[in-house]
Amino acid sequence: MNPYRGTRDFLPEEMAVRQAVFSKFYKVIETYGFQRYDGPLLEPAEIYEAKSGREIADQQLYTLTDRSGRRLALRPEMTPSVARIVARFAGQLDFPLRWYSHVNCFRYERPQRGRVREHWQINCDIFGSESEVCEIEIFDLVHDLMAAVGATREQYVLRVNCRVIAESAMRHIVGVPEESLPQVFQVVDRWEKVTEEERVADLAEAGLDDKRIERLNEVLTGDGGFVDELPADELADSNIAKLLKRDERNLFKFDPLIIRAFEYYTSTVFEVFDTDPVNRRSLFGGGRYRDLAGLFTTQKIPGIGFGMGDVTVLDFLETHGLLPTPRIGSDVAVIPVKAQLNEAARTVTRSLRAAGIKTILPLVERSLSAEMKRAGRNGCRAAVIIGENEWHRRAVTVRDMRTGEQSEVPSDQVVDRVTQILQAEPGTD
Repeated sequence: MNPYRGTRDFLPEEMAVRQAVFSKFYKVIETYGFQRYDGPLLEPAEIYEAKSGREIADQQLYTLTDRSGRRLALRPEMTPSVARIVARFAGQLDFPLRWYSHVNCFRYERPQRGRVREHWQINCDIFGSESEVCEIEIFDLVHDLMAAVGATREQYVLRVNCRVIAESAMRHIVGVPEESLPQVFQVVDRWEKVTEEERVADLAEAGLDDKRIERLNEVLTGDGGFVDELPADELADSNIAKLLKRDERNLFKFDPLIIRAFEYYTSTVFEVFDTDPVNRRSLFGGGRYRDLAGLFTTQKIPGIGFGMGDVTVLDFLETHGLLPTPRIGSDVAVIPVKAQLNEAARTVTRSLRAAGIKTILPLVERSLSAEMKRAGRNGCRAAVIIGENEWHRRAVTVRDMRTGEQSEVPSDQVVDRVTQILQAEPGTD
């Protein structure tokens, strides 16, 4: 029986690849001082309907009603949840915070490449600071995460915009009426996904004439020089406007086409894109929110963060030949030649496991030949054979599964001998 459409089963081989990738991400994130948190899978549906954007709230939310009549939802993303958690414990927390999580999220989408209905997402957020240093930290983190899995700067691009800049440009350069801004931004958010004819029709419906549409196209496809024409008092609220004038400008590509549909982003927005034509799509993204926790507390708690989904990132690694090939299975098999030697085998096994060596014992009685073949299929690089005569001498036979060489070893030296075999064989990531 297949899993529910849009969800996935992961065999050990797949989990080994995922673990190899995610463990690298965890290491990098924690070197930046981020601390891991978690939260419930179920939340009140209202927090997503209020904060996650209409597409998620109206089309993608998995909802249910509990026996008390409360409307709940499977989390489609983590940001509203972490905002609730931060608001709940704000009096106990030492701001600014650097928090991260790795959770599964659910969205009712049409399954296709890059999109499933259940995905796992790494979320990194900084809470409690409006400083542009937060943007610099986040952008540096993005680049270090990509480097950790072998990606070069030529294989992806960090595209960054600012809603403060975008709104100012719409009003002062394009001449978009205030009431039309949300509809125009919806068109911009889909700019690269629809045809020019569709864009023009949607912008006309939003109230833009041909001249304004032409100005809008110039703003969105130009080199960003329009930023210098915007009112200084409005740019004062934009960290990206500040960074555009500093050396940190080389951390990102300023791109007015990046808007992001989430309603909680208030200024900085960004997305990481694959540059390979085979997979030219957004990998992950995020942005800055001035008061996301305002739904739960009167305390103003600004922040910036991003969510990195497993599907698009693993597709990126596959596209560029960067998927790791970790070795699965165990390091060593301990095999008693007779059932009467099972306790002796357990004694040796305990010593190996205590040394951190992945060790398996037979679970059913088989011949030595059958167990050796099974050890090979399990990826064991060494086998410890417990023979009756050898054990009487407090010795065992250790075989190097790669070379076939074997020797008798005192039982108190098994760990050293197996370690030598494991270290001698070239490993994989």
